[in-house]
Amino acid sequence: MATLERREMDRKIISVSPKRQITIPLKFFKQVGLGKQVECFVRDGAIVVRPLPSDEGEFTVEILRDLVAQGYQGEELVNKFAEQKARLRTAIGRMMDEADEISSGKRKGASLSDIFGKE
Repeated sequence: MATLERREMDRKIISVSPKRQITIPLKFFKQVGLGKQVECFVRDGAIVVRPLPSDEGEFTVEILRDLVAQGYQGEELVNKFAEQKARLRTAIGRMMDEADEISSGKRKGASLSDIFGKE
């Protein structure tokens, strides 16, 4: 019975505004480590909101190296970096959407022979 009580304690009813906006309770916000942006998708009839993966560190370093090599510095470097990082997020989002479509059968993906040839 303790599990049921725990689930009830971690549950909160929240309102949805006329603009479809919600306010995530601070307790939940902190518990899962949400930042300024989140990933949102539907799974098994439920809306899932979770922190963006933080594995973009390697990409961040590569973006900065490339921009420095191109001669950017100071505020111009900062602006170009923000622009490139936004493009990266968009590209990753598109790739994830495509992967979801392929895995759900809505879209045909490449086969092993497409990638590695017939042998």
